[in-house]
Amino acid sequence: MRPFRYERADEVSAAVTTLVEEPEAAYLAGGTNLVDLMRLEVATPELLIDVRRLTSDRIEELPDGGLRIGAAVPNSDLAADSRVRRRYPVLSQALLSGASGQLRNLATTGGNLLQRTRCPYFQNVTTACNKRTPGAGCSAMEGYQRDMAILGASPACVATHPSDMAVALAALDAVVTVAGPASERRIPLTDLHRLPEADPERDTVLERGELITGVELPPPHAALRSRYRKVRDRASYAFALVSVAAALEVTDGAVRDARVALGGVAHKPWRAITAEAVLRGAPATRESFVDAAAAELSAARPLPGNAFKVPLARNTMVATLLELLEEAR
Repeated sequence: MRPFRYERADEVSAAVTTLVEEPEAAYLAGGTNLVDLMRLEVATPELLIDVRRLTSDRIEELPDGGLRIGAAVPNSDLAADSRVRRRYPVLSQALLSGASGQLRNLATTGGNLLQRTRCPYFQNVTTACNKRTPGAGCSAMEGYQRDMAILGASPACVATHPSDMAVALAALDAVVTVAGPASERRIPLTDLHRLPEADPERDTVLERGELITGVELPPPHAALRSRYRKVRDRASYAFALVSVAAALEVTDGAVRDARVALGGVAHKPWRAITAEAVLRGAPATRESFVDAAAAELSAARPLPGNAFKVPLARNTMVATLLELLEEAR
């Protein structure tokens, strides 16, 4: 690891100003991803600005019945919170599937959203990677492809976003609150992360200096049931080959509302808008679920090494919706 300087900021505005003025600085919260990348010399900040004590570590009720999650809330606390488990089980399930207890104790809500890709070529500084070195090329295009994207990728990058929590938040219509050099702003979670296009080095739409301060969840609908399902190579603490966060409301045998997001298939948490449109108003049956999954995955463009992800994603989506349908009966 290269030498670096360390500062603990006293207030958000000071941290934002320092990051803007220091081109080689980075925010440090739990550090579960950043420190790993520093050890590999993928990330080489000259200054770390400790922001963990600047943002809230509490989960608070909102006037409309939703929740506000402070950016410094540990993943363990968020997963165990009784309100989250009762109102948003998909979020608690996603967090518990994402990492070991030790990592969840340290990782924060804000940091989880800003994880960098776990692509092996991004983490190996001896290989070409457009995300790490713009213009260098994408080694995965002719190399190891099993974990790569099937939706929304580009010739510049086929890596996938690693967060389980972010997939659940995408399905829940969460909103991210951000403090920046100019002002505070609110960003829908589905708009926070970018597809790679021609500049995959930018993971999010955040501007230089912007700091995530919290995440807001809308009030849950009483009849909307939710679940997170993750398919991985081993039973514990592996990244998703495919994951599905789904919420389903059924009335009189028909789908009244559906929200679906996919993980492990794209450069960002993938909100399955096409599938949702097919589901709403359709009979709550296996046939409708299969049609919705097929419609969503008609846009898939797999590589030779990960074509299996298309039927895997389809089957996982259908299985998750069927489980929710059974719960609703």
